[in-house]
Amino acid sequence: MKRREFLVASSIGAGAVATGAGSTASTAKALGEMDWAEVKAQFDPAPGITQMSAFYLASHPKPVREAIARHQLGLDRESHGYILAMMEPCERGLRDAAAEFMGADPDHLAQVGSTTAGLGLTLSNIPIEQGREVLTDTRDHIVTHISTMYAAQRSGADLRREPLYAASRHATKDEIISNVRAALRDETRLFAMTWVHSGTGVKMPVEEIGEVVAEHNRGKSDEARTLFAVDGVHGFGNQDIDIPDMGADFFIAGTHKWIYGPRGTGLVWARPEAQAFVQATIPTFDPSWRKMPPREMPLAAWHTPGGFHAFEHSWAVEDAFRFCSAIGRRRIAERIASLATMTKQGLAKLPKVTLATPDDEALSAGIIAFDVAGWDPYEAVDKLDTMGIIASVVPGFYRPLHMRVAPSLMTDEADVERTIRAIAAL
Repeated sequence: MKRREFLVASSIGAGAVATGAGSTASTAKALGEMDWAEVKAQFDPAPGITQMSAFYLASHPKPVREAIARHQLGLDRESHGYILAMMEPCERGLRDAAAEFMGADPDHLAQVGSTTAGLGLTLSNIPIEQGREVLTDTRDHIVTHISTMYAAQRSGADLRREPLYAASRHATKDEIISNVRAALRDETRLFAMTWVHSGTGVKMPVEEIGEVVAEHNRGKSDEARTLFAVDGVHGFGNQDIDIPDMGADFFIAGTHKWIYGPRGTGLVWARPEAQAFVQATIPTFDPSWRKMPPREMPLAAWHTPGGFHAFEHSWAVEDAFRFCSAIGRRRIAERIASLATMTKQGLAKLPKVTLATPDDEALSAGIIAFDVAGWDPYEAVDKLDTMGIIASVVPGFYRPLHMRVAPSLMTDEADVERTIRAIAAL
């Protein structure tokens, strides 16, 4: 055995011992047979808390913690040899695992550091001719607003924001679809929207919207059509859909929220025909492991920023996707929907609570936004924290401000009941 191979093998073996576990693969293999209490036990929250804000920055389940530790140890012991040995299998492995979960082609995936990075690198770098426009929803995240603002500024195009529903609590599919159809124009080159609004909890009917965009584009050339981009981070991991079936040209999401992946990781999926219009800005390192002439690489490779990253995190993305796939995408979606419905029904019974998120599962995912009469949202969240309930306030750039809770794989029915009792006690 060559010295490099010996050092890498030693690091991997020691990593398994250091984390006090066997292989990640064997752990993940058993997940499909685990009940929800056993799945919850894969996480390691602080004692005494009910984590109802895991969607903000997720905790890592056991297989992901082990993978991070394993890669970190390998890099610490002999970084040069470890990178040379692991670059190709890990880069391919994370794309294959993500593609399996997403129902996508691994060569259509670019790896990025977050939803923000993916939106910035994609939306900001689509050339848009003068006389054409960018369209977004007024309730999109500020990163979508800024990324599309940059795109418009660089090209001199117009930027238009339209509300796609009037009142979040009473939003309907028909209302949203009708507003999308009315908002699209022949001059609309880019339509960027959010799958699940983090400020209201509204889940947009993205498949139906994709059909409206397709109808709008019928008969148009690639240069004339409207490109459809989705910030998917708060539906990615809690909804059961193959990403290409959305009808979007671009799907952008971090993997450190509902995928429970390492912090500082994310993906951009794109149709190659649409990706061809995006100008890459950060040089890629993909030629170092793809082992093919650069001109033969898939387009997504050019949109994966190169440089030396926190490899122990980026490579452990594979284990996060395998964790979710082993449990089952449909099973996870049904679990989150069940707990979210239970939470909304419990909150709706409290006289002092006003929900901002629809009851309909077709228009709601995991995030539940609400107000408590007589309480400032920040003060209420702080009070809940003293009671062991981790809630949150929507980001400050949204108006109005709401409180938020969201069940996840880290919670169960008892956690939901405890949260409702705590809110009732405010």
